[in-house]
Amino acid sequence: MQCPACHGLRTVKNGRIPSGKPKWMCKDCRRQFVVNPQRHRIPTETIALVDRLVLEKLSLAGIARAAGVSPRWLQYYVNKKYAVVSQTVAVHPKKKFD
Repeated sequence: MQCPACHGLRTVKNGRIPSGKPKWMCKDCRRQFVVNPQRHRIPTETIALVDRLVLEKLSLAGIARAAGVSPRWLQYYVNKKYAVVSQTVAVHPKKKFD
């Protein structure tokens, strides 16, 4: 077994992921990994639903339950969306009356 990060060969089994596949750990760089991970994509319809629910100012936990996505994915997605939005504020000084 070869580590995908450092390509080291000193790897050991390190438990299982929730789906039952074995986890491995590299003794050189301490990275944990799964051989042949199966990433599942979030459908575009679900992403559109999440976008609409975020605009409604619902809680992230409520959005995760309603859309059927993990709270971790939702937090990363919202952080990525907010990073794109400009954060500048236009401040106009008040006029002083004498």
